[in-house]
Amino acid sequence: MPGGRLTQQERQQIALGLADGLAYAEIARRLERPTSTVTREVMRNGGPSAYRAEVAHRATERRAHRRGRTAPRDGRAPEQAYGRDAEAVREYEETFTTVMMGSGMPTMMSRVMACITLTDTGSLTAAELVQRLNVSPASVSKAITFLESQGMVRRERDERRRERYVVDDDIWYQSMMASARSTAQIVEIARQGVTVLGPDTPAAVRLENIARFLDFVSESIARAAEQARDILSTKPGTPPED
Repeated sequence: MPGGRLTQQERQQIALGLADGLAYAEIARRLERPTSTVTREVMRNGGPSAYRAEVAHRATERRAHRRGRTAPRDGRAPEQAYGRDAEAVREYEETFTTVMMGSGMPTMMSRVMACITLTDTGSLTAAELVQRLNVSPASVSKAITFLESQGMVRRERDERRRERYVVDDDIWYQSMMASARSTAQIVEIARQGVTVLGPDTPAAVRLENIARFLDFVSESIARAAEQARDILSTKPGTPPED
């Protein structure tokens, strides 16, 4: 199986595969590359509808140049816990980030979310995020504000009174519940519109159908999150309770 960076020819094959409607796994199989490599490549360069081989190749060269300028002076990657492969961890963090971006999350917010999630402690300070991501404190602050508003990050003080940003297991439950509440608000507004526009009018019927659909989705999300919450605190390999 080939290793290293994708070549320009491989990127052209990815573009052709996307144009033919092939799945990432099939494109990866033809290239003899991991599916995660193709997924990361596409999502990092505009997504399946906007991917262009030439543009992606130039963007990768620019990113490699920037990484070279910001690399540690001794030329070595930072020490990794548990004997992890530093390069593999870095590549996985990029994959995690691009998948978050593909779900609609802005770039910096995705980078911060991935960076915190992939730490063993599940928490970082603003200064640590600035250092790890090589970005400004203002960028970190903006990203944290957004993530906090989505219920995906919480703040706490450590023993040195420093503010830490935390992504613990329960955050995912809280995020799903926040999503359900947000959807429920749209349901309420849609039904207000039915009254304003007049029942049985075309616009009101449209809004009522939207409200019914989103009401069902909102309740389903909340119910599923409640039922599955215990999974977040279950050790791997433990069978779930009926």
